[in-house]
Amino acid sequence: MKKTNKERIAELVRQLLAELGEDPAREGLKGTPGRVAEALAFLTGGYGQSPRRVLNGAVFQAHLNHMIIVRDIEVYSLCEHHLLPFYGRCHVGYVADDKVLGVSKIARIVDCFARRLQIQERLTEQVAQSILEESGAEGVGVVMECRHLCMMMRGVGKQNSVMTTSAVLGSFRTEAATRQEFLSLINSK
Repeated sequence: MKKTNKERIAELVRQLLAELGEDPAREGLKGTPGRVAEALAFLTGGYGQSPRRVLNGAVFQAHLNHMIIVRDIEVYSLCEHHLLPFYGRCHVGYVADDKVLGVSKIARIVDCFARRLQIQERLTEQVAQSILEESGAEGVGVVMECRHLCMMMRGVGKQNSVMTTSAVLGSFRTEAATRQEFLSLINSK
């Protein structure tokens, strides 16, 4: 993976500020190009990660066949169409088949894919597919509920809209009862 060139990004931000009619040398903006470069490097840090590296061996043998759910994982990403944030919650469930993932690692997998330029639909699918592959689960369900600033701050200007996406794989797709149990549990508060 190519290393982020923060100096080059900072220079491009200086040029962008000038194109917008600002003076990049004025007091309030002097450090902005560097801060933006640091922020973008962090917000796109998922390109330098893989789910396997994020898991770091936290896959444990467990001879059980139960549903495991992590609910309300905070999600922050950047829309690939406007480079504006979208944010919300992610719910992940899987039916273990001899292996379980370290609980914090599920949130890290979400971040691994969220810290890339994204669309919510693809992000949801990538998380589900990764959990399935890394855990060897019988089935996986992922539901994301996000607010998109590209829709709230510009364009249609709908402040209270929430986009919901889901991906169901394995037994979550083929068995209605499994899917319903997952949906029921993530909606019980």
